[in-house]
Amino acid sequence: MNDLDMDSLLGASDEGGSRRSRKQQSRSRRRRRRTRRKGAAASVIAIVIIVGILGGGGYLGYKWVSDAVTADDYTGSGTGEVVIEIEEGATAGDVAAELEKEDVVASARAFIQAVDAAGKGGSLQPGHYAMKKQMSAAAAVGLLDPEKRLRDSLTIPEGYRATRVYDTLAEATGIPAKEFANAAKGDIGLPSYAKGKAEGFLFPATYELPPNITAGEILTRMTDRFNETAEKFDLNAEARRLGFTPMQIMTIASIVQAESGTPDDMGKVARVIYNRLALNPPMKLQMDSTTMYALNKYGIAATFEEIKSKSPYNTYYVDGLPPGPIANPGDHAIEAALKPTKGDWLFFVTTDPKNGITEFTASATEFERLRAKFNATQN
Repeated sequence: MNDLDMDSLLGASDEGGSRRSRKQQSRSRRRRRRTRRKGAAASVIAIVIIVGILGGGGYLGYKWVSDAVTADDYTGSGTGEVVIEIEEGATAGDVAAELEKEDVVASARAFIQAVDAAGKGGSLQPGHYAMKKQMSAAAAVGLLDPEKRLRDSLTIPEGYRATRVYDTLAEATGIPAKEFANAAKGDIGLPSYAKGKAEGFLFPATYELPPNITAGEILTRMTDRFNETAEKFDLNAEARRLGFTPMQIMTIASIVQAESGTPDDMGKVARVIYNRLALNPPMKLQMDSTTMYALNKYGIAATFEEIKSKSPYNTYYVDGLPPGPIANPGDHAIEAALKPTKGDWLFFVTTDPKNGITEFTASATEFERLRAKFNATQN
């Protein structure tokens, strides 16, 4: 019962009693307001504490929630490869969400719990990291060691010769080109039919290079990518189907890569090679790219003096294929060597080198016309 009700019951009507009643009512209202303010303040403090725990997306908040629930997790070290970037200022919660999105870990919650168990909540550093798909959260934490951050990515274009690959890698890593040349003579995962020669098997692609990686490890990554591509195309079986060895197919692919203006031409260039080899007697390949390789030169038109070379790579001089690849072909050239376009062409000329336009013909007379057209562009 409040003060106002009590005064009514007592029938207080004198002036003093009225004044006391009004004062008591005022004090009662002030007490109620203070009580309400204290209750509201306590509620705000509670909300702030909860928001602080849950709302920031930070490590402590994420951990507080995730520890209360059993987390989905993969087992093992995962498969494949994916590059994950930790951005400047990213929290463990941000990283966890990105790993789950990329299917590196089964759940962000499992990663947060693994980070806590490893005591590495504050050690995640910005940078790029090579991860695998569907790996355990604990394994993922191990790969996010700052010492394993990747350097800037490096792209090796299709058609580079081994020597140019070594020079490019040397410039990017600071490792001398000679070290790459020496490493190529060791165990870098070359297929047996390569007979220890790296030319043709340093697969052109983009590679992430972690700190402290060695020349041999880089080249092994490149041959691993080749072996994956060879398996994808079933290179050994397809070579047998065509009546060639895998080494011969890679030699053809390297010539296709060097001679083609665009990927669309590759199947036709491959067909010209096969058609010349199939003639009885076989027609010399007469490929300028192989002749220039023999002389350690670059160019699309060998001179009369250059084609006098007695090198086994000079296909103006020798019959059939050269003894090995003349460059490192990409997957389009390898596929073209295995699946050449149907046609009767025996000749081709890149009549517009600037725009990569190549014309094909089965006629020797037409070939002479196309060659004259090319020569006109060189004047």
